[in-house]
Amino acid sequence: MAEGEGDVRLTAWVRGRVQGVGFRWWTRARALELDLVGWARNTDDGRVEVVAEGSREACVKLLELLRSCDTPGRVDGVVERWSEPRGSLGGFVER
Repeated sequence: MAEGEGDVRLTAWVRGRVQGVGFRWWTRARALELDLVGWARNTDDGRVEVVAEGSREACVKLLELLRSCDTPGRVDGVVERWSEPRGSLGGFVER
């Protein structure tokens, strides 16, 4: 992904029943549809951490999808952090 004007980095921590239900795979599919790069990984405390870089519009859409009732499992809450893109990511992977 070439870093362009308006590109951002979204880090989101998703809590609920989000491990062992295909949540990371689902997140990867949505991110790829939105032309985002980054990763999703399970954390030791039961959350899923999502890091995505791309246009602000696409990252906002991904965040909306993460908060929707259409995800696998059950999302109880999402905490987000916005920052400047680092530009070192390629593709979108499950970790």
